[in-house]
Amino acid sequence: MPKFQDQEVIEIVSGASRLLFAPQAGGRLLSWHLDGSSLIHWPEVADWSRPAGIRGGNPLLFPFLGRHRVNGEIGWWKDAEGVVRALPMHGFARDLPFAAQVSPQGDAVRMTLADTDATRAGFPFGFRFEATYRLADESTLDVDLTTTNTGTSRLPYYAGHHFYFALPHAKRSESTLTLPRTVTRHQRPDGTITEPIEGQPRYTFDDPQILDRFHCLDGAPDAPVRIDIPALQRTIEIDLRRPGSVPWYAVTSWTETPQSDFYCVEPWLGLPDAIHNGLGLRWVEPGETEVASLRISVSAFR
Repeated sequence: MPKFQDQEVIEIVSGASRLLFAPQAGGRLLSWHLDGSSLIHWPEVADWSRPAGIRGGNPLLFPFLGRHRVNGEIGWWKDAEGVVRALPMHGFARDLPFAAQVSPQGDAVRMTLADTDATRAGFPFGFRFEATYRLADESTLDVDLTTTNTGTSRLPYYAGHHFYFALPHAKRSESTLTLPRTVTRHQRPDGTITEPIEGQPRYTFDDPQILDRFHCLDGAPDAPVRIDIPALQRTIEIDLRRPGSVPWYAVTSWTETPQSDFYCVEPWLGLPDAIHNGLGLRWVEPGETEVASLRISVSAFR
């Protein structure tokens, strides 16, 4: 296996497209370069002792995403019987090693996480969670999140992505996020979710209205999510209307600071604290499987 930042990684290449993955670090997509230009941001220096804290790539959010509270304390969830269990922010998947298999053609990788005694302490369910990345061509990436209930009781979950798209901070004001019809919500400091308000079709990335906001899809999306970065002559489209996919619930937009050279655009199956508030909570019956699919396409800005 090749090495990157002194870590063993998997490399997927198609024409001018190159992706790096670290299955041992939460099944992480680290970076995506096209013609040598960074599409998915990864920092030049990263603290690999805490992979979940690295600002870059695409952390996988499972089994739950976001922050959860019980009696006002973050990091806990309560089941229907009133049992309270610990669960880290965005779930445990991004902290755990995945098994990995590269396709015979070398154009795809499937990374798999299964339940263990350790995961069942905070999430007492049998599961198999898989992330598959496949280059349909050098500028088109298909991504599937597959959740299978391998246990004997109904499995609650709401998974998601956390894509760190490369965007120079000085170019935010001239770069735009275009969305299908949405309503906008956010999480209050006490953990509750605001009432929905009608979302706008387009925002610039320096607009404070999109910082840490949930753009909840108002019905089936009639168009892809679109990121336009004129300064880089780049358009990125995220198609959430893939055949056979369960419906995506929201697209979350977030960045860390005004100087961060990335902006996260994150397709989610639910909202934070959905196990308590029901907003996007999904259930998988024993022996059943669900797939959440999307396609990312890159083209010249037009």
